[in-house]
Amino acid sequence: MTDIYLMALAEIVLGLGAIALMLVSAWGGPASTRAVSWTAVALLVGACVALTGPESYGGISFNGLWRADAFGAFAKLLIFAATAACIVIAPGFFQRTAGDDLRPEYPVLMLLAAVGMAAMVSANDLLTLYVGLELQSLASYVLASFMRREARSAEAGLKYFVLGALASGILLYGISLVYGFSGSTQFGFIAEAYAGTQTLGLLFGLVFVFAGIAFKMAVVPFHMWTPDVYEGAPTPVTTFFATASKVSAAALAIRIAVTAMGPAVAQWQQIVIFAALASIVLGAVGAIGQTNIKRLLAYSSINNVGFILVGLAAGTAEGVAAMLFYLAVYIAMTLGAFVVVLQMRDAAGQPIEDIAALSGLSRTRPALALAMAVFMFSLAGIPPLLGFNAKLAVFQAAVNAGLYPLAVLGFVASVIGAYYYLRVVKVMYLDAPAPEFGGERNLVEGGLIAASAVFVSPVGWLLLAPLGAWTAAAARSLF
Repeated sequence: MTDIYLMALAEIVLGLGAIALMLVSAWGGPASTRAVSWTAVALLVGACVALTGPESYGGISFNGLWRADAFGAFAKLLIFAATAACIVIAPGFFQRTAGDDLRPEYPVLMLLAAVGMAAMVSANDLLTLYVGLELQSLASYVLASFMRREARSAEAGLKYFVLGALASGILLYGISLVYGFSGSTQFGFIAEAYAGTQTLGLLFGLVFVFAGIAFKMAVVPFHMWTPDVYEGAPTPVTTFFATASKVSAAALAIRIAVTAMGPAVAQWQQIVIFAALASIVLGAVGAIGQTNIKRLLAYSSINNVGFILVGLAAGTAEGVAAMLFYLAVYIAMTLGAFVVVLQMRDAAGQPIEDIAALSGLSRTRPALALAMAVFMFSLAGIPPLLGFNAKLAVFQAAVNAGLYPLAVLGFVASVIGAYYYLRVVKVMYLDAPAPEFGGERNLVEGGLIAASAVFVSPVGWLLLAPLGAWTAAAARSLF
């Protein structure tokens, strides 16, 4: 019995910790914000340590509702690390922007969202999947509108809520179809149904389930919420959506596609190929005319999700390993870029989001400009940065799976995306200097930028072998 709970130890730690911190925040009020935030980070570190136990190899538990394996452990590690970073960078942003408007509920909501995302990743049943998804979504709706006095934040929260409710309805309808035509909500029995005679109901269920997951991943054509929500939400929350939420949705898609619907690979592969190419192209084209850096990074996330899906389209262990490697590199690139955005402040300390404000940054803040250039070049997939290795991995997986047209079209479309990344570098290094950024330098933010830049730089090649072995082992646990 003890082993069963050890297989979900990380979620138990975070769940109980979130409840306890909720009580502390209720009694302590705003004065407890700092203590609650750092305690939340400590809980996330403890959850990462818990992943080294049976949660990374335990197998199926809770009567088939839960699956503890290396794949889930790897994805959760990325989720918890990104969540901790988004908690750490929040106090400085809210103090400068909203006049110390950060409340202790923020880290509590982050912990609850992390619990939901972890449940999504380890789900072995459609009910577990849905409960985890809703826990993550409900916390995210509140986080998006966390700045109550900011009209854009309230608008972002409302848009995310309305469209998220629609996506949840689509997913739930797909789940009901799959259950109705397979007779079970557990992934193993669903896979047996897809391996047999596939009825029209099962195929419709597959389509609706993937449509619901596509919304969470911001995949075309379910991407419409992303630019507005990314722009309107507080920047630390936007960072959370672009990193941790993206990993959880991608891991959920992998778990559903491989574990529950693996025998129907020929059917869902067509959907994934279309979504991958559409996301790569629209994400690249949509970003070209953007003047707001957060909206540009929103389209960048859509573009990168397309590349991630190229690995899923392969439908092989190699493709899944390439996706996991891409997600690890993507988190570092995106986290670093958004923390640079946090540095964009006027003389009064208020945030600036216009790309033009980066003009001449190489002369006013050369170290910051160099870090941003590293992130932009890496996102564009330019060697020798790790972003190139990530794209190469997913394309190679597609080629080895015989998907030559997908690999070629994806490679060609990546050239379009390189334009707007290089435009940001051009603004920083070739344009006349804009007024220098104001406000005090934040040591935590500077450390995150430096660590992310070093990881995606050629220094990160030292980690290629262990990271490749880790992702390969995680992928093999699914097959």
